[in-house]
Amino acid sequence: MSIRIYIGNLPQGFNPKEFDTLLKSISDSIRFKAVLDKETKECRGFGFATTNKEENANLLIQKLNGVEFNGSKLRVELSDKKDSASNKRNSGNLNKNKKRKDFKKIVHSDAPNLEAPDPRWAGELSKLKDLLANQKTPA
Repeated sequence: MSIRIYIGNLPQGFNPKEFDTLLKSISDSIRFKAVLDKETKECRGFGFATTNKEENANLLIQKLNGVEFNGSKLRVELSDKKDSASNKRNSGNLNKNKKRKDFKKIVHSDAPNLEAPDPRWAGELSKLKDLLANQKTPA
């Protein structure tokens, strides 16, 4: 089971190779991946380290949390459970296996009645109906 560790507050001019050497000085089994901006491909200021041993994770947190790296104090802590990108995109779907027709349509009582005229124009509409009823058509 791999343990994820959040490493935040990475400096603006972040060098991944330099940071990897810092991590390797703690343990060789720690792997790090910085989170990059999609457009600029630069580090967004944080990343995640993974290791298989809990003692390595605790050692990394003890040694690096609050330590200054290239002018920034690092924030290192255990990461919350990972939500995959597909789960985030599909969080609105209740169940992928359910078909659309399986869901019952909900009709709200406060929904506008399409047969009734808009109340803002109801008075004008009744006047138009009277004018049309009283209009004489040529025979």
